[in-house]
Amino acid sequence: MAVPEGEWEGLMAAAQAGDARAYDALLRAILPLLRGVARRRIADPTEAEDAVQDALLTIHQLRATYDPGRPIRPWLVAIVDRRAVDRLRRRGRHAARETPLDELGETLAGPATNAGEKGVEAAQLRAAVAELPPSQRTALALAKLQDLPLAEASARSGLSVGALKVATHRAVKALRRRLGVKE
Repeated sequence: MAVPEGEWEGLMAAAQAGDARAYDALLRAILPLLRGVARRRIADPTEAEDAVQDALLTIHQLRATYDPGRPIRPWLVAIVDRRAVDRLRRRGRHAARETPLDELGETLAGPATNAGEKGVEAAQLRAAVAELPPSQRTALALAKLQDLPLAEASARSGLSVGALKVATHRAVKALRRRLGVKE
């Protein structure tokens, strides 16, 4: 049974007093309003529905703050509108950090994937690393191979962060030179 909009305030007041049936009836009655507001804000139906779910959670959390002497519709619209805007902002932030994948992009590394490493055998690489000065070997192992944060690599190596960066840069440059890889 549909509850007329004029009775929503009474249902919320009853829900605030602990009436679970009134709360259930209210949530079912307001759902079309929430969906309509969310869909006007967000074109993607899945995102709009997520905004509705966020709004329902917010309404549940804030139901005690609603003043039964005031109209409920503006309160509900403000909540769902804010949740929709939050979703749009979140999506915008994620989109700014994401890089679209090329449909024809690589899926597996093949022999031509790293053209600069073509022809470099593991034994050649080990021998070239062994010829590096100890500080460069250590810097390369900690900063590049173990991928440690600079502060941790610095603490382990006994080198300052700046010296670690320089040693790593020089090690990579020396390896490229020894192995005939163009920069």
